[in-house]
Amino acid sequence: MRVVPPWALLSAGAAPVFLVGGWLLGAARQPGGFDQVSGTISALAAVGATDRWIMTLGLVGLGLCHCVTAAGLRPLAAGGRALLALGGVATLAVAAFPLPAGGGSTPHALAAAVAFGTLALWPALAPAGPPPSMVRGGIGGAGPRPGHPGGDALRPALGDAGRRARWSTPDGYAGGGRAAWAALAAGLLTPVAWFVIELATGGDRIGLAERVAAGAEALCPLLVAGWLSRR
Repeated sequence: MRVVPPWALLSAGAAPVFLVGGWLLGAARQPGGFDQVSGTISALAAVGATDRWIMTLGLVGLGLCHCVTAAGLRPLAAGGRALLALGGVATLAVAAFPLPAGGGSTPHALAAAVAFGTLALWPALAPAGPPPSMVRGGIGGAGPRPGHPGGDALRPALGDAGRRARWSTPDGYAGGGRAAWAALAAGLLTPVAWFVIELATGGDRIGLAERVAAGAEALCPLLVAGWLSRR
């Protein structure tokens, strides 16, 4: 039985293609060129941008991919998958509320904030606890006890099953598993923090920071789905 269905791997792989393809093609269509170091992704989908449908389509595709991938990462905890799906919905909202020509938009800014935040934090809630069968099997739980009928005979088999379950859970369920998921979330938050600083200070690398942050968040579900599919 596949841990991650093929359609989830497909959606996870399509997400960065929609994002990067959108900003590359959208920038190429702007008259006189487009500076992707200082220019934001949202500017390519803003009202008045040339062929804004390209970046809009990229954002819609990205958001839908995150929602589909979240549905397919079944071994992960519901909280992490819900945050990933929420990030996808927020990305759809970013596309639905484009920046107006030459101005800002509160709905757009709120949607972008939710999208960046949830897509960075979802790995922190992704590791699942031990399945009920693992607990019942005697790994720290209430399995058959020695001296009881069948207890001594079943204990070696239960012990082997427990050890296999220990290594087959999504977070590794061995030392450092949850710390690795937390480190992944921290790694995603780092470029997001850089983008926020550039945005708040009016830096000249806003576009670069946004692309690094958005690109990392788009790639993360693919890496997780690929890792789970190999277990």
